[in-house]
Amino acid sequence: MAAPRLIRRLTILALTGLLGGPLAISAAALSGLGHRWIDILAQFTAPALIGAALIGLFALALRLWPVVGASAVVLILTVIAGWPQWSPARAAPQPDATVVTLYFANLYMGNDDVPAIARSITEADADVVVLVEMSDAATARIEEVLGDYPHRAIETRPSGRLGDRITIASRRPLAAHRTVESEAPYVAATVQTGLGPLDVMGVHLTRPWPYQYQWAQIRQVMDLTEIAAGLDHPVVMAGDFNSVSSARIGRQIKGDMGLVPAPGWPGTWPSQIPSPAAMTIDQVYHAPELALLDRRLGRRTGSDHRPVIVRLTKARTGS
Repeated sequence: MAAPRLIRRLTILALTGLLGGPLAISAAALSGLGHRWIDILAQFTAPALIGAALIGLFALALRLWPVVGASAVVLILTVIAGWPQWSPARAAPQPDATVVTLYFANLYMGNDDVPAIARSITEADADVVVLVEMSDAATARIEEVLGDYPHRAIETRPSGRLGDRITIASRRPLAAHRTVESEAPYVAATVQTGLGPLDVMGVHLTRPWPYQYQWAQIRQVMDLTEIAAGLDHPVVMAGDFNSVSSARIGRQIKGDMGLVPAPGWPGTWPSQIPSPAAMTIDQVYHAPELALLDRRLGRRTGSDHRPVIVRLTKARTGS
């Protein structure tokens, strides 16, 4: 009898120890602190939620009630921590206003699966397409990829050891903005839409510290804030931000630029794992004059990121 009791106690201790990871992540996200180590942890709320749920279910199957109770507490904390990211406040839509659909994807520079890219974009049937990391193969066959979007603004600049082609494409006319000196790779264009002109920005922030110096993302958002302040129309900014909207960089974008994030669940990266456990570092932010109707993931493109599709309309006045 002693051996089964010992095994049970050791299992309880092991599973409780495993809950320390999700607990640390939820505490980091709830703290709101911007320290680089805490910010790194705050990116992982979705994996933490799934991890805590799996531990709780395993403990439930074994009737390890102390672990079930601890898992429930960690799950509640993780949901609270992730809620600002997964369900941000939305403005009420203006009745009968035109709807604009935007598709964003990080295609990954090494991705040569042009048919998959083209199928994903065609299936989305968006009005505006924003792409980052277009490979040489995709660029060489751009008419296959973006044949339905004849109006384009393309910016190529160094991004680490690879070029980062950022593209805005539209069914309707657009006017590309002159790219100014910025630490952040971006392209901006005024796009004519059924909602009137929108200033669309495609961006790709660097990876967070320790991959780059610790202030890199912050300085990039500072540059983007200054650029967006000079635009004349409601801003829609789509990109790979290498940060979830509830962490340090997302809070900076919301606070300094006054933009509203789309919901961040299910996640977009890495695409190799189930989307509910992935992180939404691929995001669409929009001006408060616009209202988000819905957000969904697009068809896979062969990239390690999933595409994001949002539908936007005018926000009801005073909402």
